[in-house]
Amino acid sequence: MYPVKYEADYAEERKRWRTGFRFIVAIPWLVLGGAYATAAFIVAFIAWFAIVFTGRYPTPLYDFNAGDRRFVARPNAFLYLQTDEWPPFAFEQAPDFPIRAPVDPVPERYKRAKTLFRLILGFPVYFMLYLIGSLYPLAGMIAWFHIVFTGRSSAGTHNVLSYGLAYQLRATAYFLLMTETLPPISGQEPVTSA
Repeated sequence: MYPVKYEADYAEERKRWRTGFRFIVAIPWLVLGGAYATAAFIVAFIAWFAIVFTGRYPTPLYDFNAGDRRFVARPNAFLYLQTDEWPPFAFEQAPDFPIRAPVDPVPERYKRAKTLFRLILGFPVYFMLYLIGSLYPLAGMIAWFHIVFTGRSSAGTHNVLSYGLAYQLRATAYFLLMTETLPPISGQEPVTSA
């Protein structure tokens, strides 16, 4: 099992008004998420040196990036219409929130060479992130029209969004040096309409 997971509860009935103005109401989370993501890459840059020289990811740095991944997963899912609930402004797990991003604890040791050459080893991840990142926003747009006009969410668009957002989350965790293995493209359990 990959050390960074993505779980999204499916809800068919949705609020049209909150969907219609989603981008506007999501602005506070997007601004904060952008600041956290910038800080996470700075932390990963510092951690890169620690791993290359010691073979260990300092636990406080890893915990910060794990919290960043949990935080970013929730507003992204809110923005892309996987949930109508307001995301919490927190790094901690939110087990009652419909979007969860569990992250395993920091591994004991890292391979220094894999960390040293991460940008080169990550070329397949760049490609897949570009490919998948150009598809799931289309599913979000389809979901927006579907929810605004019917008040319902489609299980199919929910699944596409889950696959896309999960890959984005895992790929970013890979570049934040949180894992050494390439992120899986799938690994999400599809949902079906009731």
